[in-house]
Amino acid sequence: MFNFVISYFGFLKFVPGLPQVFDIWLKLHTYFVRPRVLDRVDEIELELKRWEQVRITAHKYGGLQFNYGDKEIGHIHGNGLLDMLFGRKVKEQLLMDGRVQDHHLFKNSGWISFYIRNAADGAYAIELLELRYSRLRAKPLSK
Repeated sequence: MFNFVISYFGFLKFVPGLPQVFDIWLKLHTYFVRPRVLDRVDEIELELKRWEQVRITAHKYGGLQFNYGDKEIGHIHGNGLLDMLFGRKVKEQLLMDGRVQDHHLFKNSGWISFYIRNAADGAYAIELLELRYSRLRAKPLSK
């Protein structure tokens, strides 16, 4: 459903407020179909709140966005889809490991997507976020 809407109605993301409404719908759907996914998202949010200099904001296309300084660590949509940007080499390694997939829109980039479905996926999502976070921390923060 998510991929269908993004593929055929993705242009609607430019309508102010509509991505947030869509994400609320995704979250409601997830609540009724796979409520444990939302528990995992809550656990991830709690974990990242503990990390130094991490801010959690609303993502411009719906969901939660995790930031270190002015850089995005990653974001999670209401259906448990984690999207993150890595360099292409790191992305290729992660793809070879077989747990992540190409980003649902930006296939020829460093973006990856990972669906959180269970507790093990929640733990792996935190590992991915930690990998990105550590890479961002190695660079000086922009002022």
